[in-house]
Amino acid sequence: MTLPHHSLFPSRARRTLLAALVSTPAVPALAQFRVEVSGVGLTQLPIALAPFRGEAQSPQKISAIVQADLERSGQFRAVDSSGAQLDETSRPDLSPWRQRAADSLLAGSVTRLPDGRYDVRFRLWDVVRGQDLGGQSYAVVQGDLRLAAHRIADFVYEKLTGTKGAFSTRITYVTKGGNRYNLWVADADGENAQSALTSPEPIISPAWSANGQQIAYVSFESRKPVVYVHEVASGRRRLLANFRGSNSAPAWAPDGRSLAVTLTRDGGSQLYTIDAAGGEPRRLTQSSGIDTEPAYSADGRYIYFVSDRGGAPQIYRMPSSGGNPERVTFTGGYNISPAVSPDGRWLAYISRVGGAFKLHVMDLSNNNVTALTDTTADENPSFAPNSKLIVYATQQGGREALMTTTLDGRIKARLAGQGGDLREPDWGPFQAQ
Repeated sequence: MTLPHHSLFPSRARRTLLAALVSTPAVPALAQFRVEVSGVGLTQLPIALAPFRGEAQSPQKISAIVQADLERSGQFRAVDSSGAQLDETSRPDLSPWRQRAADSLLAGSVTRLPDGRYDVRFRLWDVVRGQDLGGQSYAVVQGDLRLAAHRIADFVYEKLTGTKGAFSTRITYVTKGGNRYNLWVADADGENAQSALTSPEPIISPAWSANGQQIAYVSFESRKPVVYVHEVASGRRRLLANFRGSNSAPAWAPDGRSLAVTLTRDGGSQLYTIDAAGGEPRRLTQSSGIDTEPAYSADGRYIYFVSDRGGAPQIYRMPSSGGNPERVTFTGGYNISPAVSPDGRWLAYISRVGGAFKLHVMDLSNNNVTALTDTTADENPSFAPNSKLIVYATQQGGREALMTTTLDGRIKARLAGQGGDLREPDWGPFQAQ
């Protein structure tokens, strides 16, 4: 197997390919996750989540899923709701909830309908002001019960923080089990994973399109890196880039019409753009070094990328149509894997610190940099579509795992399951309701 030129940087691609040379334990057919939240935020909103009426007979415990979502966000702290018997029709006495120091109260129900679907209803209360903050209902098939719970968490999050929730969005990631690689699409909490692709050769660098309908990725099934585009709904895929040498690191332009890719067709690793339908690529960079890992700004004006043109890998920015790059990272001598937040405020990346690879975030308004982790093998950060969380891969206890973190690093949640290593996460966009 030939490693691509950009694997000279010990980024996710190189580590994934090196890991492919050794066997790892098999993953189950459907990887199931558990959410482990650690850390304490400075300001967390206390919320009481009463058990939903009827959820004991439901295949999914709606209130527990909502609670896990809210706690993982770092913005909420669950208040003891034991003994509560409420639903969305209740007019609760709020004074006991004030005594429990709850600011808000969520109650609801889940009922199985005659046609086999489930009716999920909820209502949210402002305990302090005594106000009904509204509610909704969903009639869903059993397989969408988790999605209904995530949408409830989105409702609560937006009502109480003013920011759109991202719990009903999706992530993609890669696992390796035995000699098989899997590309998965899962809920934002890692549950409900569906296999999009299996291959005996490595799969790396999955990237969502801005509309959430397609995923670009790199496959080695041709015994070299080649870029494909996968349609999530139909499972169909098409070849995007299979030029001489290495084809890697796809990144969608925000308008979905083109992608930036790293190609070695003309020698060293350089950045090109290529139409989303394929065709002849257009070269963007002209350097004697390695240029790779492109990432668009949300407005499409800029491409951030990694280059060793200054002697060691650093992150640069240039106009998305090409032009003179400007260096962005100056803290640390080795910075890779840029990701720009959808709101344009933050740049997440991996920095080598004393031989350890750690997740950092830069405030693009003032260039202040914060280290977010105390782990040593972080990879591949990706922002939630509301810019409030970052998903990334790391190693814990000798295994590769997926984590989310708040932008201050205070609240982290592990999304990794029991079987096998998980890597290469990318967080998808908001979905149309």
